[in-house]
Amino acid sequence: MTADIAGISGAQSAKPTWRRFLFMAAGAIFLLDLGTKALAVGTLEPGHPVPVLGSWLSCELTRNSGAAMSMAANRTVLLTIVVLSVAAAIAWIGVNVRSRWWALGLGIILGGAAGNLVDRFFRAPGPMRGHVVDFLAIGPMPVFNVADLAVLAGVVWLIALSLSGFPFNGTARSSGWHAGR
Repeated sequence: MTADIAGISGAQSAKPTWRRFLFMAAGAIFLLDLGTKALAVGTLEPGHPVPVLGSWLSCELTRNSGAAMSMAANRTVLLTIVVLSVAAAIAWIGVNVRSRWWALGLGIILGGAAGNLVDRFFRAPGPMRGHVVDFLAIGPMPVFNVADLAVLAGVVWLIALSLSGFPFNGTARSSGWHAGR
């Protein structure tokens, strides 16, 4: 009976969850994003790009009211609600993740979403309407930040896991090198 109370009965899967890893990955991305944005705001001036790798990579401070590539710039409140919902869903799903690789991908996305949510809630012009700080420019592409890069990398990672047959629950689908990981 004490095993049932402690939650270690046969009803629970013997495979451990990777939720701590997921939240550690999210925290690392979140802190990296906040730190780089603080550095950008403190050292860069809007309209004055600073070349890092010639014309290929530069730092250019901008404020983005929209989503990636400034899409839906007039829908900031809606974007905030959508990103908040996605972050909450990832956190809820991530509590039961049993694959370290899925935990990593979900954590990277969650950290990026959280980084941009902080801007949406705490930057001008006000709560849920705040403009996201962007500062990385690669060639002619729109300016972005670490959080944007993390979300994109996390989504690509999860797609690759899905296409490669890595199961979310950590059980082996095949006898390949990734079985049970």
